[in-house]
Amino acid sequence: MNLDAFDLKLLKEVQQDAGLSQAELGDRVNLSAAAVNRRLKRLNEEGVIRRTVALVDPQQLGHQLTVITEVEVESERLDLLDAMKRSFLACPQVQQCYYVAGEFDFVLVLAVRSMEQYTDLTRQLFFESNNVKRFRTLVSMSNVKVGLEVPVDIDADS
Repeated sequence: MNLDAFDLKLLKEVQQDAGLSQAELGDRVNLSAAAVNRRLKRLNEEGVIRRTVALVDPQQLGHQLTVITEVEVESERLDLLDAMKRSFLACPQVQQCYYVAGEFDFVLVLAVRSMEQYTDLTRQLFFESNNVKRFRTLVSMSNVKVGLEVPVDIDADS
């Protein structure tokens, strides 16, 4: 898909605040609200914008801890890896899951209420799996930067 400068500006704006009205977006990128509407619809239909969500503060819902877990598997058989991926996808506390190259096979980012909840999750996700060789836990002391914004290069100097 070819993205022009207006598309890129729109993507940058909606990544920062998807709740802006189309009129406000139009003012920010120098387009009419109708043009913004057409472009956003196209960007959604073509899968550039995968979905629009609200960013909720985990602490406001009692999820006080962010835990990063590195997981090494026993076997890389596809059926076993697929089963692990399904279990990570099904777990609401797993915010992000990456299948990675290197010393570990998966990196998970979890939002949990307490260490007790994380301990329960380790039993469910790792000990009951029969395919986890080992895992390492990192507890965030401060979430300095959290986000999924994709850098948008509007011009060659960015």
